[in-house]
Amino acid sequence: MSDEELLAGVKKIGISLIGQTADLAPADKKLYALRDSIACVDNMQLIASSIMSKKIAGGANKIVLEVTCGSGAFMKTKEDAVRISDIMKNIGKLAGIETVCVITNMDEPIGKNVGNSLEIVEAIEALQGNMTEDVKEVILTLGSYIIKLAGKGNNLEENRRMILENISNGKAYSKFLELVDNQGGDVEYLKDTGRFEKAKYILPVIAQQSGFVERLDAKIVGEISVYLGAGRMKKEDEIDHAARNSAEEKSI
Repeated sequence: MSDEELLAGVKKIGISLIGQTADLAPADKKLYALRDSIACVDNMQLIASSIMSKKIAGGANKIVLEVTCGSGAFMKTKEDAVRISDIMKNIGKLAGIETVCVITNMDEPIGKNVGNSLEIVEAIEALQGNMTEDVKEVILTLGSYIIKLAGKGNNLEENRRMILENISNGKAYSKFLELVDNQGGDVEYLKDTGRFEKAKYILPVIAQQSGFVERLDAKIVGEISVYLGAGRMKKEDEIDHAARNSAEEKSI
C-alpha cells in the first residue's frame, strides 16, 4: 500500500498497521550496521536512540513503550529495563513528546503459543475474549496508558474496564476485521482460524511423572522455534509460518 492509501485508511477507519520504510530515520539503519561491526549493538544509549528516532520521525505526539526484561529480552534485568526506560523518556522529553514505559517480564513467553500462525490465532482469540491472564494483563496495562495519553480517560482502572467492555461486546474483534479487510487481507482466515496452515509434524512432549513446570526459559523457547523454522538462522532463510511451539498447560 502507498503512504496515501495508508493515511486514507486511518482517516476512514481510525487504524492501520505499517512497517518502517527506507525513508523513515534512514540514518538509523546505517548506524545499526556500524554498531554491528564494532560490537556496540547492545549499547543501551544507542538502543534507546534507535527506538525513539523511528517513533519521533513517524510523527508520534504521544508514545507508550513496552520494555521487556528477562532471558528473552535485550535487557536481562529489571534494573537495566528501568535504566533504558529513563533514557527513552528523557529523549521523549527533549523532543516534547510525552513518553510512558511499561516494563514487562520476558523470562517466560506470555500466552500459550510461540510461532507465526499460532500467535496470530491466539491474538484473534484474545480479541474475542479468550486469553490467558498474562496476555490480558499486558493488553490492559498498555491499553490503559494509551487511552490516558490520548486524553480519553485519566483513570487507569476505568480505562482497563473500557478495554474489557469493548472486547466482550465484539467491537475490538470487529475493528480488527475492518483493519485487515481495509489493507487487502483475507478476513475469512480471521473468521475461521482452522484455515491457517498446520504444521506437517505435531510431536507432543509428555511428562514422565506428575509435577509442575517451574520455568520456561523464553530465550531457549525462542531459539528452538527459530530452529524449527519460525525465524531465520541465516538472512536468506525463509520463515515457516506453520512452525510453532504450543503449551496446552504450564502445569502437568
